[in-house]
Amino acid sequence: MASERGRTGQPSRAGIVDVARHAGVSVATVSRALRGMPNVSQATRSRVLRSAAELQYTASPLASGLVTGRVRSVGVVLPYASQWFFAEVIGGIEEALRDQGYDLVLHVLADERRRRDFFDSLPVRRRVDALLVVGLPLDERESEVLRGLGIPLACVAEPVPGLHSELVDNVAAGRTAVQHLLNLGHRRIACIGGDMTGPERYNLPGLRTRGYRQALDRAGIDPRSEWERNGDFTPQGGESAMTSLLSSVDPPTAVFCQSDEMAFGAFRALRRSGLRYPQDISVVGVDGHELAEVFDLTTVAQPVAAQGAAAARWLIDRLDGHSRSEETDRPPEDDRPPGTDRPPEDVSLHPIRLVLRGSTAPAPDHR
Repeated sequence: MASERGRTGQPSRAGIVDVARHAGVSVATVSRALRGMPNVSQATRSRVLRSAAELQYTASPLASGLVTGRVRSVGVVLPYASQWFFAEVIGGIEEALRDQGYDLVLHVLADERRRRDFFDSLPVRRRVDALLVVGLPLDERESEVLRGLGIPLACVAEPVPGLHSELVDNVAAGRTAVQHLLNLGHRRIACIGGDMTGPERYNLPGLRTRGYRQALDRAGIDPRSEWERNGDFTPQGGESAMTSLLSSVDPPTAVFCQSDEMAFGAFRALRRSGLRYPQDISVVGVDGHELAEVFDLTTVAQPVAAQGAAAARWLIDRLDGHSRSEETDRPPEDDRPPGTDRPPEDVSLHPIRLVLRGSTAPAPDHR
């Protein structure tokens, strides 16, 4: 079959319609066959592949989107892109998407204006097949906007009601870190975390603080509000919070930092104060940051990139038909929690582990 020549005199590139005519099948069948969908016979698939090879057909993502209604891209929505945790999650997501031929479209909502503009315009400018929310607690209006898109949705790190979640048990992470300090004999334990103004159930700092308080309560210790400081989940915030704790009349002997990066900042505050860890004060973090070993930081490690990859694979499974559709994932009406039209939360928990290093030691009066 000879290719027609375009205005430049060069042969025009064969399109999906040409392949369909050459193979004697519909355009939709060509699309399914080239994407490896299961509802195409082997004989038909072979005929389509032969036709595509003979015509030197190369699939256009835009053309494929017109036929299938898909653009083979997944949107990732997050508040930061430069912090270590978010960079690790993005890396896991990107690798999983790339392996399956999907592109990543990044939306960084760094301030309230960008966040408002994003959710206001999202319904009319959807250019993705699915959305993945990373570390961003959403209010009810924002959640409704996403659910109204009618596309697969998932989240990482911060659970969002009604969305599939890939995360760790953050209450257990906080409890594990503080229990380690308690086992070393510490009783004066402070906590450096983040902003807890949002609902505690769907707020990572709130969840880790709950674990901190639970561990103290089980040990018969009353939490002290003046020992709970906001470090903004940054090294600078951790340094400022630790400096404030050290200036108190009765400073703690140990500090639970809700992220390793805040712990790095806390170490800097200790050095500036002429103090040492763990001789003067023990410090434990959360995350398993790649620099934790360099700082000899005891931490509760979590598989950060793996959570992003798992969320991406979950979305791809729904897009490529390897699992039930979003609609069939919904449980029968009678199985839903009373007073809600959303399905029960779909949560996949990843393991955490305590990594012991040199930043923690027995309390001074237990040595």
